[in-house]
Amino acid sequence: MSSNVSNKSHATLRYTSLRVSIFLGCLLVALLLGHFQLIPVRGELGVVFLFLLAAVVSAPLSYVLLSKQRDEMSAQISGKVDGLRNRTADRIAAQNAEEDAADDAARAAAAKS
Repeated sequence: MSSNVSNKSHATLRYTSLRVSIFLGCLLVALLLGHFQLIPVRGELGVVFLFLLAAVVSAPLSYVLLSKQRDEMSAQISGKVDGLRNRTADRIAAQNAEEDAADDAARAAAAKS
């Protein structure tokens, strides 16, 4: 069970590193295709084109290949947000209870006068 918890705790890091790896792999392929003149590349604009091509190709690949990691990352983020929401709600409820107690004490003191 601890390995499952460990896997969940680094889901964002794992997803991001895999996403960057896919982009870099696509960039390497694009650069090689440009180097061997299979894709016409001229000057700095051609290199920018290769970067854009790698980004466009890597996006759907990441979407398909990393769905499991994306779901794990979503669950991790959702859990943290829910925990934060619960802590905030508990803190607000405690503050409201303190205010109600102080208000009740002030009303009781006013009623005795």
